[in-house]
Amino acid sequence: MTDSPVLPAVNREWHLVTRPVGWPKPEDFALVEAEVPTPRDGQVLVRNLYVSVDPYMRGRMSAAKSYAAPYELGKVMQGGAVGEVVASNAEGFAVGDHVLHFFGWREYAALDAGNAVKVDPDAAPLSTYLGVLGMTGLTAYAGLLRTASFEEGDSVFVSGAAGAVGSQVGQIAKLKGASRVIGSAGSDEKVKLLLDEYGFDAAFNYKNGPVSEQLRAAAPDGVDVYFDNVGGDHLEAAIGSLNLNGRIAICGAISVYNNTEPAPGPKNLARLIQTRGRIEGFLVGDHYDLQPQFVEEVGPWVRSGELKYRETVVEGIENNLEAFLGVLRGDNTGKMIVKL
Repeated sequence: MTDSPVLPAVNREWHLVTRPVGWPKPEDFALVEAEVPTPRDGQVLVRNLYVSVDPYMRGRMSAAKSYAAPYELGKVMQGGAVGEVVASNAEGFAVGDHVLHFFGWREYAALDAGNAVKVDPDAAPLSTYLGVLGMTGLTAYAGLLRTASFEEGDSVFVSGAAGAVGSQVGQIAKLKGASRVIGSAGSDEKVKLLLDEYGFDAAFNYKNGPVSEQLRAAAPDGVDVYFDNVGGDHLEAAIGSLNLNGRIAICGAISVYNNTEPAPGPKNLARLIQTRGRIEGFLVGDHYDLQPQFVEEVGPWVRSGELKYRETVVEGIENNLEAFLGVLRGDNTGKMIVKL
């Protein structure tokens, strides 16, 4: 093992103790003190510096079958994290290296070297590898360009547009020649951000009136692409405004994640027959082959300032749960990050 700094005796980590019903409650979770793990052969010990909280984590708190395995009760949860290697028993990794991995929700993580990806803190701030240059950014890129088959000249509608994924979808669409980009958000402040900073052509606060009416006013000529982060009334409104051969990419449905009863589906699905429209769901994990292309194209936009991003940073592992609940409430602007 390579030399390592003196480590604390305690490692704080978040456990799921009860599967939430409806909105998660603080008593469903516990911040537990455990020993700092010792890396085995082929492993590294990482001191997490930034951890990610994301809407998809709500699904992993349920026992229902899904695309990702449920969190185990009484055990530490998982999520994206960036940290510094503080001890190494793995070839190719040295103390002081910075890595991206998926063992967040804890201060220290011992993991197989194969589950760690080196990142360069000099090329971009470490937190961006969890957001604009990480899984969040690739989600936006793959969903818009591959799943929704975006073409230059398309009119694009994005729900949850001030969030980490949505804000990138709109900007990438503009950078690649969209004729019009429309976004929805949950506050007038976020609407202003979409228009003034992210360069959306139109935006509206979905709390100010029926989404279908506001979308028709913002996109009188209809939309060719809808990138869905919300579901519910937003999806129904998008179907109502979809142009001939329109495409809908389903990334998330945050409006229904905490429902205890199934939400009713859109009432206007028959309109897809008239428009020859297409709805397709996707998972970013199916599109990691795009990662090199994504970094090559989007990295320069980030460095030049052409593609802007926001982060909402919460300090302290003890506030990890509150940061996650904040994502479900829509408290964040851009990517929600916890700095440890």
